[in-house]
Amino acid sequence: MDGARTHGQAAALGAVAAMVRGPAPQAVLLVGPQGVGKTTLALDLAAGLLCTAALADRPCRACRACRLVEHGSHPDLHRLGPAGPGRQVVIGGPDAKYRGVRDLVTDLVLMPVEGGARVAIIEAADRMNEDAQSALLKTLEEPPAGVTIVLCADQEAHLLPTVRSRCFRVRLGLVGTRDIEAIVADHGLADPPMAARLGRLAGGRPGIALAYARAPDAVLIRAELTRVLLDLTDAGPAARLAAARAAVPRAIALSAALLTSDPASVPGRTIRRRGGPLPIPVAATVDEPPDEDPSADADGAAGAPTRSPAAERRRGVEVLLGLWTEVARDLVLIVAGGVRSVHDTVLLEELVAIAAVIDPAAAVAFLGRSARSAEWLATNVSPELILDALVLAWPRRSAAA
Repeated sequence: MDGARTHGQAAALGAVAAMVRGPAPQAVLLVGPQGVGKTTLALDLAAGLLCTAALADRPCRACRACRLVEHGSHPDLHRLGPAGPGRQVVIGGPDAKYRGVRDLVTDLVLMPVEGGARVAIIEAADRMNEDAQSALLKTLEEPPAGVTIVLCADQEAHLLPTVRSRCFRVRLGLVGTRDIEAIVADHGLADPPMAARLGRLAGGRPGIALAYARAPDAVLIRAELTRVLLDLTDAGPAARLAAARAAVPRAIALSAALLTSDPASVPGRTIRRRGGPLPIPVAATVDEPPDEDPSADADGAAGAPTRSPAAERRRGVEVLLGLWTEVARDLVLIVAGGVRSVHDTVLLEELVAIAAVIDPAAAVAFLGRSARSAEWLATNVSPELILDALVLAWPRRSAAA
């Protein structure tokens, strides 16, 4: 696997190399935190299986098949990801609005175009609803000849036991800071000091570091939002609620900046099928109720700026929640004496000052609440209600209490 693009995952790469040498499993489950390289590893596996070079040299990255995989246009590589406002992998079908599992299964029944292996990659597979997972079961158990199905999942527990039991599991862990610095440097996206900062900000997830490196504006927005969250420790309930709601559009802007920086890395952004790519909107707004009056804001004031679409607001709260969790983690680490493990060293002085005047137990409790909130956000719970609850649970400086 000398031609692999995945770095910092030696054990996982070894497992994939064995699959390329053969025989490859019918179904593979890649499990690990977001941004650690699951999709990259899945594409490494696809390149290795579809490569036409000598077995020992796969993936060679030079043959026609490898080049097609690299450019996302290999006709025997099929990709599926989340779609729609709920960003789920849906069941799909002829009459469905979004491409889903049934469409993928239909594609896999057809004969291969190149005459060799075929690979199907389902990104964010843990976002498959139960109908979609059930529709995939028979194909996982008895896929067509020469087909390898790769599921990429952040949360293995969200998959049905019957789905997990049919897959060969490969786990990916967090990547070391130095390895992430090297990855960013290899891409030529940042100078050494910025690469070092991004290596820490990424929290062991090289995909996140690369996304920030490609979008310098995103780094500035992240710092702005972090300061807003830190300022909330010194604010009363009314000011907190207003500031948090005002931060959502900036979180949406952060999400958009990261998505624009590397569209190919966005699950479900574009999938491949016979006949070419089929674009999938990242922030579609169907299936959720429209905002009330397009000429009114949240309070109904005519002529005020319109609200963001529901799907974008949900995504903004999701981004803000992830950042909030990192800030809470840094505060807890500082209280516990782990200053060297803090993600954002640029704000270290401010973090240390706040950690000295908040209730450590409240910060720990907030981490638990944020984890539950992430699960609620993946369902139909209102993102605004989740945000309000988090605002009121956020620790306060003892001097302001």
